[in-house]
Amino acid sequence: MEDFWKSFFERNANLNRRRFLQLSAQVSALAALTACGSGPETPSGSTVAEPAAVATAAPEIAEEIEISRQLIGELEGPEVITDPALWPTSFQEAPDLAARVAAGDLPPVAERIGQDPLVIKPVHEIGKYGGTWRRGFTGPGDVFNGWRAATGPDGVLFWDYTGQQPVPNIARDWEISDEGRVITLHLRRGMRWSDGAPFTADDFVFWFEDMYSNTELVPRPSIYMTINGKPGAVEKIDEHTVRLVFPDPYYLIEGVLAGSTSLDGHARQGRAAMGLFAPAHYLKQFHPSYASEEELSKKVADAGFDNWRNLFLNRNDWSLNPDLPVVTPWKVTSPINTPTWEMERNPYSIWVDTEGNQLPYIDRVVMTLAENLEVLNLRAIAGQYDFQARHIDIAKLPVFLQNRDQGNYNVYLDPGTYGADMFIAINKTYAGDAELNKWYNNVDFRRALSLGINREELNEIFWLGLGVPSTVAPDDGNIYNPGPEYRTLWATYEPDRANSLLDGVGLTQKDSEGYRLRSDGQGRLRLELMTYGGQFLQYTQISEMIRTQWREIGIDVQVNEVERSLGESMHAANETQMYAWTSDGTDNLYNYAGNAIPIGNGSFHGALWGLWFQTNGAEGEEPPASMQKVLANFRRGFGVPQEERIELTKEIWAIIIDEAYLIGVVGLSPAAMGVRIVNRNMGNIPARQYNSPDVKNPGISRPVTFFYKS
Repeated sequence: MEDFWKSFFERNANLNRRRFLQLSAQVSALAALTACGSGPETPSGSTVAEPAAVATAAPEIAEEIEISRQLIGELEGPEVITDPALWPTSFQEAPDLAARVAAGDLPPVAERIGQDPLVIKPVHEIGKYGGTWRRGFTGPGDVFNGWRAATGPDGVLFWDYTGQQPVPNIARDWEISDEGRVITLHLRRGMRWSDGAPFTADDFVFWFEDMYSNTELVPRPSIYMTINGKPGAVEKIDEHTVRLVFPDPYYLIEGVLAGSTSLDGHARQGRAAMGLFAPAHYLKQFHPSYASEEELSKKVADAGFDNWRNLFLNRNDWSLNPDLPVVTPWKVTSPINTPTWEMERNPYSIWVDTEGNQLPYIDRVVMTLAENLEVLNLRAIAGQYDFQARHIDIAKLPVFLQNRDQGNYNVYLDPGTYGADMFIAINKTYAGDAELNKWYNNVDFRRALSLGINREELNEIFWLGLGVPSTVAPDDGNIYNPGPEYRTLWATYEPDRANSLLDGVGLTQKDSEGYRLRSDGQGRLRLELMTYGGQFLQYTQISEMIRTQWREIGIDVQVNEVERSLGESMHAANETQMYAWTSDGTDNLYNYAGNAIPIGNGSFHGALWGLWFQTNGAEGEEPPASMQKVLANFRRGFGVPQEERIELTKEIWAIIIDEAYLIGVVGLSPAAMGVRIVNRNMGNIPARQYNSPDVKNPGISRPVTFFYKS
């Protein structure tokens, strides 16, 4: 994919400039571009001029082309030092912590870090302490914003900067045995929670026995703590050693622990009672196995909750509870449900650089609430954020480029390798209207909707021509890509063919405005497409344009924008019909399958299908044979060697795309969290970072090493 993007800008320099000029109303330059002649074909099928021809046509155009090329750099990142012989033997700390040590409020830094620090070699240089990292967020539903930036991340394993190789993280080392049936985790000696309490194997046992195994807290098992539907277990070996034991081979267990799954750490997963470990010493006061009924009832009532479960989950939420002990490099001081979401450095952070400086370098992370994407992007253009890619609108790239000097920031592009920056998911188990359910489960109806989308037009307007009209197939270099023919299968603009399909399924009657009528005699067939406000791309605006495109095939759709938390509740209640989102993360399908297939309750692809899968058929609604094949392949893939897993996964993608279970729109671009705006005063910023929620970018770039140069 890296080579694709380098060549893409070379082949499409004229196109990029044309988009810039259109948005800037520079008509004369646009005319000069048009006169340059035709050249090689772009991924979208249009022809453009050769870069050399453009350069000779106008020097200022060549300058813009060079700028565009420079926006995508070489992939780079920090390194985890795993050899103890190379670890520093003495440690330094931030001035504010040193003052607290001198005042007797904290133990010395070496005691707080412990014998086994997590040593990071910064990507460029040793930094210095101080400063506040300014970011924007869009409300309580934007919790992944903080998880990505400020949690470390805190999983037992994590990825190296390429996003391909697991490396030690909270665990200092691990061993796999018996084909993955057993993974032994060696914890860091002397490591502590943010309140100074020891972090030990008991925190894993408490999680497994008192949280995960408690059906009030976790009603249904996680697919990641099972293999072939059979449960695994957590066992304590000694104070600093635990192991996960499974009944069948679990070939993917390392990647599962490194990526974004239900086992990827306390900060992200605590709110759902997942994460593999939790602060037992703190949480026992909220658990009926340890607190008396009278004590717990009082706590529940005083906090305004209905039951102990909701109180427990709230108290274990990294984003909401400043009192919660954590192992993240920053801890929350002002929660996410306030206009300013703030974190400060954790004095017990185990992260250090190669010279022994305790990390993070930056004192605080402060996120200010932006009511919508427009407000957030205007603030970014004005230079009010120090490092922001989340919610940055790719359509405003020309404006960002024009204001770099005034705002004192640099612009970077990090393309994603998942197939769709935007797709439309159809809830095949929608129960609110039997007529709509019938059509949502009709493959030709879904294919017709897909063929009725003019992706080229959307790409030009909302992606500046930087995207690829596409299905949800991951990029061509992905080992699971099903083949080149699946990039455009049922994803070309063919309104005549779409109309024929709709006529063929029986939707032949139309009203006076040309919209198709329901088959039950209840008037016009009206669909609803839900979007989240203030998220990544202009999903609502894009959906409104799709709405106008679907008029040509007689389909009436209402676009309904909601706040993200409300939308997630609607998914869980099986109340959504269609939903616009991104397939980010599906580049590593096994860790981020929820954006591709229904694997859990509340899935927007088929809420009751997800419940059926999650409960091994005990609850929910049985899906059709094709989706059962997808789910069976997915479940099997965790426990087989890579060669067999590749074939299983290619079949998954082929079915999803051919059945139009998901309707891809445009992808393979930097649009979803890949347009990075970075203060020029900030150091250790990679030229390019891997872009996927599985690596929690910017977490993949280890924000603990970011610093302010002056």
